Amino acid sequence: MSREMKFKEIIAQYCEVAPKDMKDALRFREDLGFSSLDFMSFLGELEDEFDVELEQEKVVQIHTIGEAMDLLNDVEVA
Repeated sequence: MSREMKFKEIIAQYCEVAPKDMKDALRFREDLGFSSLDFMSFLGELEDEFDVELEQEKVVQIHTIGEAMDLLNDVEVA
């Protein structure tokens, strides 16, 4: 399974959108219905699954799937 698909599978655990239907512009709260707790749990799962540590000041700037994927890619490269 690709990294992007695994990433979207994690998101799918918190909403009713299939991974194949997820677009980068979808917003976590407004479009996917994430609560604050859902979002924090999702971030924890990302950290565990991809063995990364996400910086709090960058996390608060995430609103869309694309932004979250970009942050994950940036952290993994560093």
